[in-house]
Amino acid sequence: MKIPLSNPDITSQERKAVLEVLKTSDLSLGPKLGEFEKKGAQYAGRKYSVAVNSGTSGLHLIIKSLGISRGDLVITTPFSFISSANCMLFEGARPVFADIEEDTLNISPDRIVETIKKNSRGKIKAVLAVDVFGHPADWDLLYDISEKHNLRLIEDSCEAIGAQYYSADGLHRKRWKKHRKAGSFGDASVFAFYPNKQITTGEGGLILTDNKKMYDLCRSMRNQGRGDGSGWLNHLRLGYNYRLSDISCALGIVQLQRIEKILKKRERVAKQYSRKLESINGILTPFCAPNVTMSWFVYVVRLEKEFSRRHRDEILKKLRKKGVSCSSYFSPIHLQPFYRKMFGFKRGDFPVTEFVADRTIALPFYNNLKNSDIGFVVESLKAAIEKV
Repeated sequence: MKIPLSNPDITSQERKAVLEVLKTSDLSLGPKLGEFEKKGAQYAGRKYSVAVNSGTSGLHLIIKSLGISRGDLVITTPFSFISSANCMLFEGARPVFADIEEDTLNISPDRIVETIKKNSRGKIKAVLAVDVFGHPADWDLLYDISEKHNLRLIEDSCEAIGAQYYSADGLHRKRWKKHRKAGSFGDASVFAFYPNKQITTGEGGLILTDNKKMYDLCRSMRNQGRGDGSGWLNHLRLGYNYRLSDISCALGIVQLQRIEKILKKRERVAKQYSRKLESINGILTPFCAPNVTMSWFVYVVRLEKEFSRRHRDEILKKLRKKGVSCSSYFSPIHLQPFYRKMFGFKRGDFPVTEFVADRTIALPFYNNLKNSDIGFVVESLKAAIEKV
């Protein structure tokens, strides 16, 4: 038996849409690009969107379009995929990490405030918050902080398309209506569409913003710095080949049309896991705050505090031997080898992130995971825990 960690949900509708594009000459910069961008912006509740070839590319262009450059500081989380910090390094800026909340796993607003105080003489320009594993960050407090300190606010929603955030109290209703979707917060936000995400374009991402200037800059920079109507060999600014093909956009359009059914499928799998895991000692199932609707990107459990990283790694090995694909999720960014070398980070710098990361186990998770396979994974996990 081999149960994969993820598996995209591709139907005959997606295959038909891709083949239709292949019958045309518009494989890139064609009509499907504009259609996908329009529908993506409408879904998130944004005015503008720019399709790019990855979430990483989208984050980079947001950093650049905000004028963040060498010597600037951006506060972000150490518990994320590495792109949410690397995007600053591309422009010579530096990520300044603030530790996370142990329940939501998102960046802690309190730690952000502490970080601002510690870097009062630094050039902090922005906060980049990640909706980790599909759970929205605390956007009420993040807006309060960014407005008080005159900081730009960036939402990395690469893992959270379809999630919703509800203001926890009445104080923030003047800023937005009762609830908003992930991808609608900050100066700009990003979705990502790698095959393990809720919806996929194979590779791809989508920048979302209400700022026309940012939109125009990102649109130009993703296409080698060209301007509308300026000619193929006329480049107005430094740009990149971050385009998303019409083939990928056609796939994305159908996936977006199916997103509500996809989200319900993923919720079903998550609920099955949580129900079956209730009887296993030593396991913490994913937390969901009462003022959010989770969009399930992955299903990550955590071991209780009496377990160590060594125990976790032994459990991963036992699961793999049983044919259950699994992983630790995430490895702290500040402990990545080149971050240690570049910035001198060490264990103990961000204790909550390290405590959580040492005990995470990502279980197989995808739309059409069978109940029998969920049962096998849970029983395999239970047996592995009992043997460490």
